[in-house]
Amino acid sequence: MTRFSMVDAINQAHRVAMAADPTVIAFGEDVGFYGGVFRCTQGLQEEFGVTRCFDAPISEAGIVGAAIGMAANGLRPVVEIQFADYMYPAYDQIVSEAARLRHRSAGDFTAPLTIRMPTGGGIFGGQTHSQSPEALFTHVAGIKTVVPSNPYDAKGLLLASIEDNDPVIFLEPKRLYNGPFNGHHDAKMQSWKKHPLGEVPDGHYTVPLGKAATFREGSEITILAYGTMVFVAETAANESGIDAEIIDLRTLVPLDVPAIVESVKKTGRCIVLHEATLTSGFGAELAAIVQQECFFHLEAPVRRVTGWDTPYPHAQEWDYFPGPDRVARAMRDTLDI
Repeated sequence: MTRFSMVDAINQAHRVAMAADPTVIAFGEDVGFYGGVFRCTQGLQEEFGVTRCFDAPISEAGIVGAAIGMAANGLRPVVEIQFADYMYPAYDQIVSEAARLRHRSAGDFTAPLTIRMPTGGGIFGGQTHSQSPEALFTHVAGIKTVVPSNPYDAKGLLLASIEDNDPVIFLEPKRLYNGPFNGHHDAKMQSWKKHPLGEVPDGHYTVPLGKAATFREGSEITILAYGTMVFVAETAANESGIDAEIIDLRTLVPLDVPAIVESVKKTGRCIVLHEATLTSGFGAELAAIVQQECFFHLEAPVRRVTGWDTPYPHAQEWDYFPGPDRVARAMRDTLDI
């Protein structure tokens, strides 16, 4: 075991996949020579050459469109969209081509490509570097959506995504790249090198898509979260003294419904937590599933704690960001204490 940052874990997943399979390639804006804006692909071009790790023009539609063609013809491209906020020009390629290719060709063609995107806020990035667009992907049949919360999962989930025969959207919470984040922006920065989830096995392993993890066991209330919000939920539980069970969903599509149902039936209460805006966010889907599957076990309505229905602000970032205080308040309201 070696302790890695999430950046290093993602880099390791690239290296393991590319060493094992010559059809795996990596490209995107600044991905090659500079190793990516967050250095997740650093050293890959030097190790594997310019034909397997290379820079692309500033054209998200071109990057994803080329990757779909490569995937349909036998390669396994892993492309990086520099920030998830920049994926909109490529959205038509993702939805109309990558997601539909298996269906429209009656299985003659598949699109085994992985699209990596740094996502979320908490970095003072303002409205065009802080968005959380996961719901735009989970709504589309034919693609899978993954959101790791720690280095161990990031490496294992990325390797599973690369090996999957269908397109995968791999959203990387950029606030977690270098350490866990408890939601208190004025607290001292933590490092993955001192956290148990920073322990990453050498070589190949996978974390299966569609399998949630019980991040924290509890008996009073269930918090469904993913990405950065997993650690915010942990802080809220610890600081409030409420015995919350935290389910780290890890993948949104496919979704581990049995794990959700088991936890909510045990606790009888549920909070859905995510950083994206409230209206039509993925939390609405989670709340609907809990209502349908756990109705007779619920002791209180399902609550959502999310970002606000506004563009992501720069000056008031920490009013927008769902912090531990908002989560603790929602737990107390749900428990009526």
